[in-house]
Amino acid sequence: MSNEKHDDISLIKACSNGDHNAFNKIYNKYAGLMYSICLRYMNSHNDAQDALQEGFIKVFNKISLYSFSGSFEGWMKKIFIHTSIELIRKKKYHQDINNINNSELTKTAKINIGDLDAKKLIDVIQELPQGYRTVFNMYVIDGYSHKEISKTLNISESTSKTQLFKARKQLQIRLKGWFE
Repeated sequence: MSNEKHDDISLIKACSNGDHNAFNKIYNKYAGLMYSICLRYMNSHNDAQDALQEGFIKVFNKISLYSFSGSFEGWMKKIFIHTSIELIRKKKYHQDINNINNSELTKTAKINIGDLDAKKLIDVIQELPQGYRTVFNMYVIDGYSHKEISKTLNISESTSKTQLFKARKQLQIRLKGWFE
């Protein structure tokens, strides 16, 4: 077992027992990564900060439920993704994405990001409408299946596929200008 994994186990156990120092160490270790996840889903830095704060509250309230199977980081990522989605719903950003024309799915749109840096890519993704952005992040970046997305967002699988298609199409249009 690596030292890092052993350190995480010790911190998780200490945090489960109410050790505030362990709480701070976990926060300091993972806040940057979790913030980047929140930022991909949210409209602004302020909204991402809110999601980060809510996510860490959930992590520390549920840390005793972590089963030590699978990575702790992966367990946390799921919490932050779901927290971001919940905040989107609460703020009513979520557009009605059930009335999409599925005939466009027969077309294809591929994205070639070339040498685009991560900051610029995040900025372009943030410009997408909330529904497109959420599905794009969940499918392309976080690896959810359309079935998982449909359950999480309470939409049909075909709507998830349509949202992904439209997100890719919009990204292709927006990124095209950067490479010409």
